[in-house]
Amino acid sequence: MVAFAILLLVGFLTMNKPLLNYSLNMNQSLQMLKDSNAYFYPSQLSGTNGKLDKDIVLIDLRNNFVFGQGHIPGAENISAYDLTLEDNIKRLQDFKNDNVTVVFYGDSQLQANGPWMLFRQLGFDNIKLLLGGFAYYKEMNIGVLDSLNNNYLKEIPRYDYAQIVNAGESDSIAKSETKPVVKVVRRKKEKVASGGC
Repeated sequence: MVAFAILLLVGFLTMNKPLLNYSLNMNQSLQMLKDSNAYFYPSQLSGTNGKLDKDIVLIDLRNNFVFGQGHIPGAENISAYDLTLEDNIKRLQDFKNDNVTVVFYGDSQLQANGPWMLFRQLGFDNIKLLLGGFAYYKEMNIGVLDSLNNNYLKEIPRYDYAQIVNAGESDSIAKSETKPVVKVVRRKKEKVASGGC
């Protein structure tokens, strides 16, 4: 019993300090979601042509393969899985100490939402989320962004799904034909299987 207590004491004394600690509680995290300063608008990228201010860093959270297929000019690639590596955390901490704004983005806003929220809860208040993600940026393109199109905030639908469904139902009813019923006839076996294993 004494040996077990000594083992526990040695374990607690030699235990490493965690690399990350949460600095926001649940209520503060919920308030953070309402803070408009926590987001980076695609219109802020217009006219940059890959030459961002030195105090803004874009981080693409997609994997290297997808990043190679296309990304926002000037963005760096750190996959979401590699963000919590010690080197990357130290780099993000250096950005925070230097008052550099870090903008996370993925294919969609949802892909970057988890890492953004995690790092905000850890106290990285310099990290922002690109609204709409890369797909929205690519769809709107730089020239369109000058007009500050905020459809991603207004939740304006791109398609009228009710009309599409209704059109599909009327076509399928008109084209449906009655098919003849197929009767399945079972054949009899000529021999019964015999033998052992």
